[in-house]
Amino acid sequence: MVLLGLAWLASERRRDVDWRAVGKGVLLQFVFGLALIKMPIFQKALAALNNVVVSLSSATRAGTSFVFGYLGGGDVPWTNTGPGSSFVFAFQSLPLILVISALSALLFYWNIIPPVVRGFAWLLRRTIGVNGPAGIAVTMNIFVGMIEAPLVIKPYLRAETRAGLFIIMTAGMAMVAGTVMVLYATLLDGLIPNPIGQILTASIMAAPATIVISFIMVPEDPEAFIVNRDPSQVVLPPASGDNMMAVITRGTIDGVQILINVIAMLIVLVALVTLANNIIGALPDVGGAPLTLQRIFGWAMSPIAWLLGIPWSEAPTAGALLGTKAVLNELIAYTDLSKLPAGSLSDRSRLIMTYALCGFANFSSIGITIGGLTAMAPERRADIVSLAPRTLVSGTLATCMSGAVVGMLS
Repeated sequence: MVLLGLAWLASERRRDVDWRAVGKGVLLQFVFGLALIKMPIFQKALAALNNVVVSLSSATRAGTSFVFGYLGGGDVPWTNTGPGSSFVFAFQSLPLILVISALSALLFYWNIIPPVVRGFAWLLRRTIGVNGPAGIAVTMNIFVGMIEAPLVIKPYLRAETRAGLFIIMTAGMAMVAGTVMVLYATLLDGLIPNPIGQILTASIMAAPATIVISFIMVPEDPEAFIVNRDPSQVVLPPASGDNMMAVITRGTIDGVQILINVIAMLIVLVALVTLANNIIGALPDVGGAPLTLQRIFGWAMSPIAWLLGIPWSEAPTAGALLGTKAVLNELIAYTDLSKLPAGSLSDRSRLIMTYALCGFANFSSIGITIGGLTAMAPERRADIVSLAPRTLVSGTLATCMSGAVVGMLS
C-alpha cells in the first residue's frame, strides 16, 4: 500500500486515477504470484515459451559470432574466469534489435501482428483498461528487451496516448529480457531455489505491476484517447512494390538507426553517472568510504527494502543492492548479491531481492529508452523525453511491488 501511495504522490493527475483498474491489477499480480510460485506446472509452461526467445537469441548469436568472432559470442581464445567474463553488450545483446526489427516488419507484411493487436485491444480494454499495442508491448517485455518489444508495435506508436506510451516505457524498465535471464540465473545458482524459474516468474509478475503503477502515475485521459483514436485500429497500408526481401531490408535498416541511437545514449548516460560520482567523490569521506550515487541511493532505498518485508537489520545491505541497480544496472547488483558474505541476508531476503532487482530501471536505461523510441516514433519525441526520467521511478516501484508480493507469499 505504501508503494502504491508513493506512485500516487508522483502522479501527474491524482484525481484522475482509476482505482478500480488499479485494484484489478493488484489482484492479478497476486493471482500470478500464487500460480507461478505455488504451482510448478505454470513455470514449466512459461519456461517453454522462454525457449522461443532463447532460440531467437541463439540465431542472433550465430550472426554476431560470424561477423565479430568471440566479441559476438563465438569461442573465446582464453579460459573463461566466470559467468559474464566474455559477455560484450554491444556485440552480443544489442544486435537482437536488428533481428527483431526485421522479423516484426515481416510479420506485419504477412498481416500476423495487426489481428493479434486488435485481439489484445478487445480483451485488455474490457478487463484492466489497457489498449492493444500497450498490452502487446507489456507481454513482449516479459521475454525480450525494452527496445525489441516496442519494435513489434512500432507502426502504432505514433497514435499512442501519453498514458499508453508510459505503460510501454515502464514495461521496458520493470522487466528483464530473456536473453539475460540465463546469465542472472547462473549468478544466483545455489543461492535461491530454481533461479531461472524465479527470474522468469519475477518478469511475469512485473507485467500487472507495470500497468498498476503506470495507471497511477500517468492516468489515461479519455479526451486524448478519442483524439488519437484507438491505436489498435490504425490502418497500415502496405508499401507499393513490397515483397519479402524488401520488407526484411527495410526492417533491418530501421533497426540499424535504432541500434546506433541506443549505443550513443548508453555511452553518454554511463559517462554522466561516472562524472557525477567523480564530483561527489571530492567531498569528504562518509563512514570511511567516498560518497557515490550508489551509496546515496542505497541509504534512500533502505526503508523501501524494509517495506518489502526484509528485516531492518538487513535493510541497509538490501538498500545498497537496490541503489547499485538504480545507478549502475541489475547485472552488477545481482553479482554483488551473489558475493555477499554468509549471513548478510537470510534465505527469504535473498528471494525477495531476486524479484526486487529483476528489472532494467537504471540511469543508463533511460538513455536506451530515449534513443530507441525516438528513432521509432520521432513525432513523439517530446512525450518520450519528458516521460523517460519518470520511468526510473515507475519501473523501480513495479519491481518492488513484485518483491513485496513474494515477501507476503514466501
